[in-house]
Amino acid sequence: MATGPISSLWQEVSPARGVDPVLAGEHHADVGIVGGGLTGLSTALHLARRGCKVSLVEGRSVGWGGSGRNNGQVIPTLAGCEPARLEATYGKAGERLVGLVQDSAEYLFRLAESEGIDCEAEQSGWFQPAHSLEHLRLSEARVKAWTERSASTWMLDRLACVALLGSEDWFGGMFNPTGGHINPLMLTRGLANASERAGAEIFENSPVQDISQTGAGWQIKTPTGSLHCDKVLLATNAYSGELSKTLVPEVARSIMPVLTWQMATEPLNEAKRASIVPGREAVSDTRGDLRYFRYDARNRLIAGGGLIVPVNAQSRIRKLVSDRLTGAFPQLGTPHFNHTWSGHIGVTTDHLPHFHQLGPGFYTAVGYNGRGVALSVSLGREFAALLDGVDEGELALPWTEPRPIRAHAIARRLARSALLYYRWRDTKPPKL
Repeated sequence: MATGPISSLWQEVSPARGVDPVLAGEHHADVGIVGGGLTGLSTALHLARRGCKVSLVEGRSVGWGGSGRNNGQVIPTLAGCEPARLEATYGKAGERLVGLVQDSAEYLFRLAESEGIDCEAEQSGWFQPAHSLEHLRLSEARVKAWTERSASTWMLDRLACVALLGSEDWFGGMFNPTGGHINPLMLTRGLANASERAGAEIFENSPVQDISQTGAGWQIKTPTGSLHCDKVLLATNAYSGELSKTLVPEVARSIMPVLTWQMATEPLNEAKRASIVPGREAVSDTRGDLRYFRYDARNRLIAGGGLIVPVNAQSRIRKLVSDRLTGAFPQLGTPHFNHTWSGHIGVTTDHLPHFHQLGPGFYTAVGYNGRGVALSVSLGREFAALLDGVDEGELALPWTEPRPIRAHAIARRLARSALLYYRWRDTKPPKL
């Protein structure tokens, strides 16, 4: 699915941004970036700050992909991936990646602040409540692991959990005060504006058809022009195969684009709002089939989920999420959703983010597994340093080779059935 079936809330409430030109004719830059989402734009901003001539090429409009459609939670951890696993898998680079992840939410909020980006930012904290007593042990293990690495996080017991949520459906959990939430489309557009102020060049509505090596550099081709550059960053993640099936197929086939849905209630009255997550924290629980929600600036409750069978998707996802919300928060009543929209997240088979060097000076990162908001902004800083010549041994970028998923097209159609496994696994004690 290339576009959401209904305009997102973020499109309705975010100020319009002027359209950048189409890439036409011959252009030259030190670095070319493909993809106008958070990773690409953060990289462009940080490169421009370093004095590099950088050009970014986006196939549709800035924020058109997952960066502008997601729930907007700013989470300083990875999904289903503990810090010890990153360190064991990636060694010293994994240790640096752990440090980047734990500081990523703080970095996003401070960057938005320093650049004057109005993105409805609320650093109200992120809470991961345990959905069973057995998963409370998992929360305790996670808090221990992150605090041993100097992260700002702690446990909340059941009483504190009930007070934070306004619900008795969870048993306690891990709280991190550096997290929170933003309007993701406003953040993405704000990063684009900040990048251009710093000197970056952005082209929109310019789908890239080919990236090829030319001598010591690279050529990025679109239907109407080309960009010649010394180095390239492919920053398309879950949308790597959406606009071109032949661009970098080994990357597109190495991740699974999973369709997720978001929806927004009408604004809650103050009595309801004060009784449901009164501190306005971002919340996503320990389930594989997540329960997650947060407020926007207009007191709409933003929640979402996934479906196994796509038939009558909009009405069925609204009922599913409505039932979950009213089950957890009886005081809410039956919510009315004004907006329902969808988009892809990039999921890897090992649930780790993957970093690839595709040629001399040609790099990509894919597979944020639903935690890309905070991660992508910090990765932009790392990629900018790499592309500007900083030694790899100083950076949080562990390299692997792309591993295409067998029978990718079939696996993609079957990916929704993974929800059955997650729902089954959610009923079992977690592996610690």
